[in-house]
Amino acid sequence: MPDTAAPVKKPKAPTPFMAQYLAIKAKHDDALLFFRMGDFYELFFEDAVRAAEILDITLTSRGEHDGKPIPMAGVPYHAAEGYLARLIKSGERVAVCEQTESPAEAKKRGSKAIVNREIVRIVTPGTITEDSLLPPRRGQALVAVAFGTGGADAALAACDVSTGHFEVRAFAPEIYAETLGALPITELLITESDADKPLVRHAQEAMRLAQTYRPNSAANAKSGERLLKDAFKIAALDSFGVFTKAELSACALLLDYLSITQAGDDIRLDPPRRSATTSGLSIDPATRASLEIDTALDGSRRGTLLATVDRTVTAPGARLLAARIARPETDASEISARHDAIAYFLANDHLREIVRSALKTAPDLERARARIRLGRGGPRDLAAIGTALQAGEHAVAEIARAASNPPPLIEAALQALTLSNAPDLASLVADLSKALADDLPTLARDGGFIAIGWDQALDEARTLKSDSRQIIAELQTRYAEETGISGLKIKFNNVLGYFIDVTARHADPLMQAPLAETFIHRQTLASNVRFSTTELSELAGKISRADDVAKGRELAIFSAFCARVETVSDPLSAAAGALAELDTAAANAEWASETDAVRPTLAPAPVFEAEGLRHPVVEAALRKQGEGFTANDLTLDASGDTAPRLGLVTGPNMAGKSTYLRQACLAVILAQAGLYVPARALNVGIADRVFSRVGASDDLSRGRSTFMVEMVETAAILTQATANSFVILDEVGRGTSTYDGLAIAWAAVEHLHNTNKCRALFATHYHELTSLAEDLPSATNLSLRAKEWKDELVFLHDVQSGPADRSYGVQVARLAGLPARAVKRAEQVLKQLEAAPDAMETLPLFAAMAETEPEPETLAADHPALNLLDSVDPDSLTPREALDLIYKLKDRA
Repeated sequence: MPDTAAPVKKPKAPTPFMAQYLAIKAKHDDALLFFRMGDFYELFFEDAVRAAEILDITLTSRGEHDGKPIPMAGVPYHAAEGYLARLIKSGERVAVCEQTESPAEAKKRGSKAIVNREIVRIVTPGTITEDSLLPPRRGQALVAVAFGTGGADAALAACDVSTGHFEVRAFAPEIYAETLGALPITELLITESDADKPLVRHAQEAMRLAQTYRPNSAANAKSGERLLKDAFKIAALDSFGVFTKAELSACALLLDYLSITQAGDDIRLDPPRRSATTSGLSIDPATRASLEIDTALDGSRRGTLLATVDRTVTAPGARLLAARIARPETDASEISARHDAIAYFLANDHLREIVRSALKTAPDLERARARIRLGRGGPRDLAAIGTALQAGEHAVAEIARAASNPPPLIEAALQALTLSNAPDLASLVADLSKALADDLPTLARDGGFIAIGWDQALDEARTLKSDSRQIIAELQTRYAEETGISGLKIKFNNVLGYFIDVTARHADPLMQAPLAETFIHRQTLASNVRFSTTELSELAGKISRADDVAKGRELAIFSAFCARVETVSDPLSAAAGALAELDTAAANAEWASETDAVRPTLAPAPVFEAEGLRHPVVEAALRKQGEGFTANDLTLDASGDTAPRLGLVTGPNMAGKSTYLRQACLAVILAQAGLYVPARALNVGIADRVFSRVGASDDLSRGRSTFMVEMVETAAILTQATANSFVILDEVGRGTSTYDGLAIAWAAVEHLHNTNKCRALFATHYHELTSLAEDLPSATNLSLRAKEWKDELVFLHDVQSGPADRSYGVQVARLAGLPARAVKRAEQVLKQLEAAPDAMETLPLFAAMAETEPEPETLAADHPALNLLDSVDPDSLTPREALDLIYKLKDRA
């Protein structure tokens, strides 16, 4: 019997184009593939679906694969950066695949050959360099973390691809979260096995970093040594210092990843700077969040300490200030040097103004240099280098003219910016100012960025391109004069190109000596004869190639300048750092001048002695509202010799307890970051760590209640604080029952005082704790004052010695808008509890509620409004009189 079933269709083999796409995509399955096709980057299959959803672009289809339409979406090549930014922000990685040859070159390999394409880079959150994709005033850090054998030690390798900065640091595993929290991490590299370590998981849950997992084999000490040598083209690492195995493993993880994302191109980083293991004030993630140092609780920058004090006028200066506030110093000499720089600009107000004005003209030298070195720069980056160095030279000249004696940090910056100290740098600046045109394109391939007069060959090519008609006309005139043929014309067509055209009767002289040696016969027509000359042929070739020659010449000049930038990369880096240093010092002086901040004195003992201390963020907010801030004093001594080491702070809600606690902790951070402090005076011993447990929050995603979060953070403080730490705790124990909470708070106070022995402020509403000040020799009571006036609660916001007389909770509830009946009931219950505190369980709460429920809220019998109503006859009122009565009642109510 014959087989009548329909034959099964074999799936068609993919087209050569699709085969090329699938082969490249298979190597980068974890990234969206931007596949260059002419003037567009196209995405296919699932990449197209995801990109269309994220970018809100049209999803279409092209051809079929396995019998199904192939989804396709695309973005214009010239506008790709904006789309890239949105994709990266949404957490995607993008592999950029470019055409590496032209269609004409592809045809030389065969009529059906397709254009070669290759991945040129993989764009990830930590490897962005484009200005349009990066926040200018924030740094970015690609960080790799590795642990030593057994997990006893750890290290990180961090780089900012956009500036070239490269840092290697060893650290103790137990401060993993604090160490990472001090960096502006945009992408964290970690091995798959290390990612399962409890401390890594807990830190990740707290900080929500963009993590990229790498194979365990990528973190290898031997590979790290080899990759460092290859990257910096050296035979030994001796000049960089002695690396631990963990440090080399972290370097291997970082450099291997950079090689992948840069598609094998040379890694362009500055030599690694190795930081001391113990340097820097340690701040854990919970404390950073609580104090809103550089990120507000809503994730923005507004309302943070950094945003409040930042007066920098350059992007590198802003990034330097952010880095210092994120990771304050513990080295007294470095802190003092920063304070000296501020003092210098405070003492020279006019000079500060001039220097800041000069620095405002300075573009981002750090990132321009890095883009040039990475091969991603353009003419505007060259201009930025020249303009920034000129701005620095201007600042140097102004400071020299002031004939002052700058402190070491300022003097070092001036030396790095003095072009006479670096002839190659001076020559580069001078040449850039002459070579670059006024109006510059973003990309070198667009041309038109080299000024007229800089390069003779370029000028000739441009002249040929723009003045070709004039040149041909001049040549035609010369030939007419030389031959005596006034009717000689030079014409053009697509077959012959440029040719000389004469009438038939004038052709004979051109075919005979001596003119025949110059004029070459090309074509004879019925009434005209056409000739050419060697000169005309060469000129025609030059004209036809003029545009390509001009662009090629400009690209050659651009490449030459880029090569020069590479040769002076180190002094350029030093100059960029110097500009940031000058900007930061002048900006910090500007802020200190605005706010009457003072230079803190660094004490050798663990003390904190503040007069008239203010909260910088709260004060700035109040100033905008036209209100003042109440300053307060605070004296603590961890040794307990000159002052108490622990202060128990009581007072009503809204009186300013949290502000009082926070301003003390922020003063430590500002002082050790090298800034002045908003106070009349501050004498402070350098802290090794600061801790803040202020406010209530939960972490439901991890199954943690508000109370559990509070206990976890309190436990971290009690187990890690040392005698040199500074601690603020607010309302510990309030998330559980009264007696449990009181017991926990009591034990925490005793532990801070007897075991941690650190400077600490402990705010509480448990008034029972105030008796501890009598039992603990180095504890004291402090309270925020408030007064009742005409049934209103007035907060005075000033701190006094001794405990608060009461909490005023019911009064605060009234201010918050609780219904009057609820407030009255609360007052009734409070009186009964205060009269018999031991009778809480037998308190007839429901009976009392029943008694009060029917009681209406009435006006006093002799109230003026009632007296007026008694005198009115409603039936005799006219509409006008009734309206007048309402107004009278309103006035008397």
